Amino acid sequence: MKTLLICLFACLPLLTHAGSAVHDDRGRRVALPRPAQRIVSLAPHLTEVLFAIGAGKALVGAVDYSDHPPAALRIPRVGGYHGFDLERIRALKPDLIVGWAGGNPAQQLAQLEALGIPLFLADSKRLRDVPTVFERLGLLTGRGPEAGAAATRFRTQLAALGQRYAARKPVRVFYQVWDRPLLTINRDQIISDAMRLCGGVNVFADLPALVPTVDDEAVLRADPEVIVTSGEPGANGDWLARWRRWPALQAVRHGRLHTVPQDLLSRMGPRLVDGTALLCQAIDSARR
Repeated sequence: MKTLLICLFACLPLLTHAGSAVHDDRGRRVALPRPAQRIVSLAPHLTEVLFAIGAGKALVGAVDYSDHPPAALRIPRVGGYHGFDLERIRALKPDLIVGWAGGNPAQQLAQLEALGIPLFLADSKRLRDVPTVFERLGLLTGRGPEAGAAATRFRTQLAALGQRYAARKPVRVFYQVWDRPLLTINRDQIISDAMRLCGGVNVFADLPALVPTVDDEAVLRADPEVIVTSGEPGANGDWLARWRRWPALQAVRHGRLHTVPQDLLSRMGPRLVDGTALLCQAIDSARR
């Protein structure tokens, strides 16, 4: 027994600094010799994830709109939606970069990989994919227990929503992404997955593009029971006001025009489950 204890104590430094390896959402292996200490985040939702798993203090760079939690506002910026300052990123000497495979410029991601810096790319397609990102980043940052707890909370809340709305009447929903041009989502976009959990039926699910352009006439033909947007009223005008021109539209006739805060529903991080809950409430209004 004494010999076993001596061996365990001798191995503690090795366990503390042990390396880790995971596969990202491209299926690529990402390996680190020790937990990441200097991280650059290339997406606001990944910044949120890192804070949620207790790794926020390791962030040395982030992109524009990384504004939650408030501590994220103090992180130096390395670019935004349209591109990154590669020299700035290299100067920060990160030992891990976390990016969004579906949202970051592919050419710049390839340039970052060419620098030899470990790059983890997330690209959640379904709600169930989101907590797996917590867990894998937990391994890469040495925050496994915190990441596991965050993932469990997310899954527990999702399961509760699924049980609450599983047997309820289906409701036909139009989700408005943008006003001009008028953009929506098809069945493969993650918000459509949230809609399904709530018992909502996406009226444009069958369109081929992930974020297709539609027109007013197409929405009128679809005649949704509920219209939901994440556009911020006042920023670009009231996006829902345009539909009030057609009082015969079911969603207008029954006052079922809803706004869900964009950060809650469009970011694939820990607050997505809160946005899903609000979406479910909006959809449920048609059942009442």
